[in-house]
Amino acid sequence: MIAAGAVFLAALLLLPSFTARAFAAVFTLLAAIVLIAKALSSKSKNKNLSVNRAGEESTGEESAAEIFALGKLFEATMSGMREGLLVVDKDMRVVASNPAALRLFNLSSGKLNSQRLTELTRNPAIYSAFLDALKGIERSGVKVETHGPERLIFDLRVVPLNNSNDVSGGWPRRTELAVPQGALGVFIDVTRIERLERVRQEFLSNVSHELRTPLTSILAFVETLETSAMEDQESAKRFLAIIRKNASRMNDLIGDILELSAIEAGNVEVRAEHLALAPLVAEVMSALAAQAEARAITVDNEVPTDATVFADERRLEQMLTNLIDNAIKFNREAGKVTVKFRRGDRDQILIVDTGEGIPAQYLDRLFERFYRVDRARSREMGGTGLGLAIVKHLARAHDGEVSVTSELGKGSTFTIELPRRQ
Repeated sequence: MIAAGAVFLAALLLLPSFTARAFAAVFTLLAAIVLIAKALSSKSKNKNLSVNRAGEESTGEESAAEIFALGKLFEATMSGMREGLLVVDKDMRVVASNPAALRLFNLSSGKLNSQRLTELTRNPAIYSAFLDALKGIERSGVKVETHGPERLIFDLRVVPLNNSNDVSGGWPRRTELAVPQGALGVFIDVTRIERLERVRQEFLSNVSHELRTPLTSILAFVETLETSAMEDQESAKRFLAIIRKNASRMNDLIGDILELSAIEAGNVEVRAEHLALAPLVAEVMSALAAQAEARAITVDNEVPTDATVFADERRLEQMLTNLIDNAIKFNREAGKVTVKFRRGDRDQILIVDTGEGIPAQYLDRLFERFYRVDRARSREMGGTGLGLAIVKHLARAHDGEVSVTSELGKGSTFTIELPRRQ
């Protein structure tokens, strides 16, 4: 191109006429401008094309990054769900699941994918719920119980997974639901809710029973007094004493219920401080001296005089009163109750009795509300069945714990553990 331009310029200079040379020069200039413009236009197009290609590549990379991020987010969400998630195809074969589903089917590792539902469980409630979903019927509120290492209860909801097919080919498009191609089930763990509901029902039943017994006795003796016993002074006094005893028992029971409810609700404030333990134990023993004397029980305070604990004085006195009172009530005649102190990583207060002991199968439930090993004897002794539950919750309010060990025929030891404070 450059060589052709040089030859053309030499021929231009050899023209004899100035006019001809001027005309040729103007024509050459116009041609040069057109060629330069065309070259610039071509360069611009090439540049735009490369920019567009780069932009497309960048957009593709961004889309891939977004998809990757969404996939990671979805995976993290599925893994973090407490609810078990299970997706099956129309052949009842698992195509997707999450870690919570592994726990549901008692599988420590591996994947559920590609397994048939019948290989995972023989539970008819689960199978029928998924089968109904594959027929297009949504099921919810299905109660499922599993019996593995522990009894678990789930609320199952299963929904069908459908495909939408275009059946008209026109505009606007109309869709018709096809036969479900799979089903999605969500297992919601309601074990704790069921347990709390059962505890609530048991609590109401126990309260009703505990109140009905003394109330029936009160009504019976009042009716007897109203009919004939008022004239017999000795009988009237005896009946009134029984009425007072049962009324006092009802009052104690209601007081313990209110106390326990306040403690469990966190409405009891624990103001812990350093206390001298020996004088506090002596004070509690003095208050219970009459009960001990009535059964010839010897009560010994073996707490060192320099022993101190970090606790709320009123609440610790309440715990000691409950435990020492029980040790006196359920001891054998002319038995012994000893209170000791042991210092270690945590301060330990031990209440040791020489009673008949408690069978091992009852120890785990001993601190439950209204739980009694010997119900008849406990009522005869005037217990409400809430004392040990109150002790347990008060110990935990101190960041401590209470425990029991027992040996049949030799006695029991209740231990209050309290954290140490410098």
